[in-house]
Amino acid sequence: MSLVRRNPPRVSAEVAKGFAPYGVATIHEAQGRKGLLNSRMRPIYAGAQAVGTAVTVSIAPCDNWMIHVAVEQCREGDILVVSPTSPSDAGYFGELLASSLRARGVVGLVIDGGCRDVAALREMDFPVWSVAVSAQGTVKETLGDVNLPLVCAGQLINPGDLVIGDDDGVVVVRREEAEAVLEASRKREDKEAATRKRLQAGELGLDIYGMREALAKKGLRYEDFGG
Repeated sequence: MSLVRRNPPRVSAEVAKGFAPYGVATIHEAQGRKGLLNSRMRPIYAGAQAVGTAVTVSIAPCDNWMIHVAVEQCREGDILVVSPTSPSDAGYFGELLASSLRARGVVGLVIDGGCRDVAALREMDFPVWSVAVSAQGTVKETLGDVNLPLVCAGQLINPGDLVIGDDDGVVVVRREEAEAVLEASRKREDKEAATRKRLQAGELGLDIYGMREALAKKGLRYEDFGG
């Protein structure tokens, strides 16, 4: 049986907006190096950025029917997360579906499959992270699920989780952990800003991070030429 679950609990808009200044790499590190989707998930154009709450869609290979079903469940600030039930890089998504999602305030798409109409999506500034760009068409024949937990590019994503994408990839933050991860991201960003100033002033990472003793214990030696 296929199922559409309506109105899942979501990360609050205030907390979601708080993540906007922070990159995927910072958030991934701040939450203990977890939640990063597989590196094959890439933005279809440079400079793409999005922070949104997940609406999850499970689809059959080469079939985008359930994406149309999912549009109705989207709210402003959501990001659509789509995963086929077996690997397929067909072009499930293009300009027309993006127009429909944009009308509902959706901020982007993450799909473990392919998309098309890249030039149009770039022109309308609708960010997409996908594993392929493909003009291969799809059908509308097989049911799937909307707003059930799914695995996308190696990560379990629940409806209402926070999903963040940029040029470095995509990371998911669990809904119940979002506030704590936001605070950890702020602290990490502040720490990195201070470290950046020291590096720019000429200090070495060897000294800032206290690496010398650990390197010596591992057996690293120095000697001068001709010594």
